[in-house]
Amino acid sequence: MKVLQLLPTLAMGDAIGNDVRALDKVIRGMGYQTGIYAEVIDGRLPEGTAQQVEKMPRLSGEDVILYHMSTGSELNFSLEKYPCRKLMVFHNITPPRFFKGYNEAAMESAEYGMRGLCHLADKVDGCMADSAYNGDVLRELNYRCPITVRPILIPFADYAKTPDQSVMEHYQDDGYTNFIFVGRVAPNKKQEDVIRAFYCYKKYCNPKSRLFIVGSYNGMERYYHRLRRYVGALELDNVVFTGHIPFAQILAYYHLADLFLCMSDHEGFCVPLVEAMYFNLPILAYDSSAISDTLGGSGILLPTNDPMEAALAADHVLRNAELRREIVAEQHRRQQEFAYPEIRKVFERQLQQFIDTVPPISKKRK
Repeated sequence: MKVLQLLPTLAMGDAIGNDVRALDKVIRGMGYQTGIYAEVIDGRLPEGTAQQVEKMPRLSGEDVILYHMSTGSELNFSLEKYPCRKLMVFHNITPPRFFKGYNEAAMESAEYGMRGLCHLADKVDGCMADSAYNGDVLRELNYRCPITVRPILIPFADYAKTPDQSVMEHYQDDGYTNFIFVGRVAPNKKQEDVIRAFYCYKKYCNPKSRLFIVGSYNGMERYYHRLRRYVGALELDNVVFTGHIPFAQILAYYHLADLFLCMSDHEGFCVPLVEAMYFNLPILAYDSSAISDTLGGSGILLPTNDPMEAALAADHVLRNAELRREIVAEQHRRQQEFAYPEIRKVFERQLQQFIDTVPPISKKRK
């Protein structure tokens, strides 16, 4: 019996790509024939990691496709043609409205993705959602199939690698308090709200502070330049935009940081929150979308995106060592729930339950 993974794009180093590759090993360990198939395969991946969609083997009614859904693709409309059971792994789609005025192609892709997501509502036999929030999105779109929640597999071993020493030496031990937000520079991430909160903190709480905005702005240049203009208008110094950087440099910025501030307006999961847990950074996050699901009772949730409220909360945390220890300890507890063995067990159980309860596709069902 085959359990194959299918997705539009397999990228090197992103959360979905890491999840797909990790699941490939788990599925093999369960004893099923498997493989990864994608329309676009990142050339930096080791040869043989995945194959083009057209090279998928012949499938029978008992076989299973795990379809990773996160973007607009023709696959969203052709998935139904495969004569096998279909389990969709839903990673969420950023609402198109966020991209309006910044990247028309991204907006159109998100719109196409939402049309595809609606089309698939009665075309799949089950769904795995990254978060309870993502599961709710599917139910709102009239998905009637069984929906389970399974956080993505995160390669924590990678975070133990050596951070970039040049970055460390440039900023280390200079007496500054360092805020950090990690994530692609994009309108839904609301980096302007991070900047606004940092401005209030720097002006009213601690002038010797710095903000690291870590993430690529490729494709979002208009938004990035607007952020730079906003920083200039505020006459705000010590705001560092890294752009796309090697992983070792990302590690360095995490090591240098004192607090993780997230003001995002839309997240399907938000892996950097779990990364911040790993690096023992107290987390302040605006309570939107899947943020509370991922934090799971840890960190500090902000009920509004008010910048002064965020600044004062950050100041309270940073001035209170005992509170920081309590926050970090609770975050560590939550991070253990995302440990590879734990999520692997969840996936194995959910996949096996799907295989055992969803009958093979017969010609009549097709």
